[in-house]
Amino acid sequence: MAETFSRWDAADHLQSKEDVRLYLEACVEEDPGDGSLIRAALNDIARARNMSQLARDIGMTREGLYKALSESGNPSFATVMRITRALGMQVRISV
Repeated sequence: MAETFSRWDAADHLQSKEDVRLYLEACVEEDPGDGSLIRAALNDIARARNMSQLARDIGMTREGLYKALSESGNPSFATVMRITRALGMQVRISV
């Protein structure tokens, strides 16, 4: 009998604010420097929450937000800041 696997989706496992914080922190640490892992993490977090509501909260269309956070997306820093604020997070830089 052949084994079957279901697709693993990080969004299914982001239940609490602590889950989201730890996941995003890990993605920031592991990002290769181009922001791709951070963008992907924000996509997962947005899908775990409510993409439509988040889009309304930041003044974008749902489709625009999906596009910005897609694999080929390239969201502006302003968009990233609006997303993080709407999710109740703050961006901090430390040395």
